[in-house]
Amino acid sequence: MVSKNQIKLITSLQQKKYRKQHQLFLAEGKKVIQELLDANYELEVLFSTDVSFPSVDKLKFHTITENELKKITALTTPNDCLALFKIPLEKELVNSGLILMLDDVRDPGNLGTIIRLCDWFGIETLICSEATVDVYNPKVVQATMGSISRVNVIYANLIESLNKIDLPVFGTFMDGENIYQQKMPNEGVIVMGNEANGISKQVEELISKRIAIPRFGKLKQTESLNVATATAIILSEFRR
Repeated sequence: MVSKNQIKLITSLQQKKYRKQHQLFLAEGKKVIQELLDANYELEVLFSTDVSFPSVDKLKFHTITENELKKITALTTPNDCLALFKIPLEKELVNSGLILMLDDVRDPGNLGTIIRLCDWFGIETLICSEATVDVYNPKVVQATMGSISRVNVIYANLIESLNKIDLPVFGTFMDGENIYQQKMPNEGVIVMGNEANGISKQVEELISKRIAIPRFGKLKQTESLNVATATAIILSEFRR
């Protein structure tokens, strides 16, 4: 059973200010929850309609009905289980290898997908501007499908971060050099811009190499690629 106070707390965590206040975030679905448990995220409480988690302390496990789950879910179509986890401490920036940087990416689905891409391509550090959507937004957590547990996501001032990192900085622009004709290094910072406005002028000034994904359509009228789609192509080329 879910108490009224629990319902109030859980629904409040859909807002960033309450996640920050309580230092808790939501995770839904057996795969995501199990990935977080395996990564030793600290579990606060777990609610489930019919899924069992043998490794979970019985005091933190509660069986609930589907109607109760509907009252606390952040999803349009509820999954079969929901958990609250403690937000872990942010890890330090590692100034080596390939680092991905996001300049004000606002869509939760895009951020979640990009975190999965980082996991897939072995990008251990993802630096997000302070205006980028919160990594613990329930829609972001869901979209990562558990990859959130394997990627170090840091929120920071991008200008200050770039000034501290002694690596070449690659920015994605429509007028950049064709990425398929470049030899990409094993180390560097890759900057992806905002969905509507691209990379900000302040960050652009610190870019050392402008790259682009060329258009092959006959009319070439498509304005841009979705940022998550573009990230997949860029990371693939860096790893190829």
